Amino acid sequence: MTKIVRFTELGGPEVLQITGCELDSPGDGEVLVDIEAIGLNRAEAMFRTGTYIEPTRLPARLGYEAAGTVREVGQDVSRWSAGDPVSVVPAFSMNDYGVYGEQAIVPARALVPRPVDAVTGAAVWMPFLAVYAGLLEPQILRPGDTVLITAAASSVGLAAIAVANRIGAQPIATVRTGEKVQQLRDAGAAHVIVTEKQDQVEVVRDLTGGRGLDVVFDAVAGPAVEQLADVMVPGGTIVIHGRLSGEPTLYPTQTMPDLIMRSFTLFGMTYDTERLRRAAAFIGAGLRAGDFTPHVDRVFEGLESIVDAHRHLESNTQFGKIVVKV
Repeated sequence: MTKIVRFTELGGPEVLQITGCELDSPGDGEVLVDIEAIGLNRAEAMFRTGTYIEPTRLPARLGYEAAGTVREVGQDVSRWSAGDPVSVVPAFSMNDYGVYGEQAIVPARALVPRPVDAVTGAAVWMPFLAVYAGLLEPQILRPGDTVLITAAASSVGLAAIAVANRIGAQPIATVRTGEKVQQLRDAGAAHVIVTEKQDQVEVVRDLTGGRGLDVVFDAVAGPAVEQLADVMVPGGTIVIHGRLSGEPTLYPTQTMPDLIMRSFTLFGMTYDTERLRRAAAFIGAGLRAGDFTPHVDRVFEGLESIVDAHRHLESNTQFGKIVVKV
């Protein structure tokens, strides 16, 4: 028997339950992984509450991202062998697989090599893959560009700052309150805008000498998109990767046709073996060079802490990634 986390009803963190489960052997194209650490993502809280991009089928498992060691491989799996240290990335539906547990069966395509410790391996991939898929693979962010990163204290926002610095772009971070300003500067933000105290449009005009932004990497969406459109360079791009505002996002027609807006899902890349290979190569190089060190806000010990970890996730007080060590 192995312990896993599951839930039988939608709701808050308290619906998460730890239960014993007898896992089958991995099937064709699958791998059984001994899980050492789990990285938490906001998508999992949304899946738990029934507000994710796909309906939740109950009873449900949970979890996209983890680090561990291969225990057993199924038929038609040639790349991996028992004993390989790996990370699990989001290349599946949580209606089919979940990594919250002592062990998990996942598709072999969802594994990448893990050249780092388990906590780092559980914290690095989701944020940096999101930035790569949103900004680098489509060749949106270039050296010399000025990029505004909203909700920059999130793990994805911090990864965007690191990527911008690695390729020679200038990252401007936004954060709602002033509590995390110094942390964002220490993380490499060239400038930090506190949105509850400052008008981000006016600050951007001042910082760029009136030139404007080449790129916005936006986790908030909603009405602020129309405001940011006013400070984009001609042909600039707004990439929306989240909807923290919870409000409708209107295309800012006053800027047409000199504005590009783009949205994406991570799965378009992670389901494609070749695209994921290229992304993993870029992120792996950043890890080896020391440029991509994930910011871990807090490490919770044991599966028994999963409810508290989800409560912390929903508190919005974290700076970077939340990890649960199994």
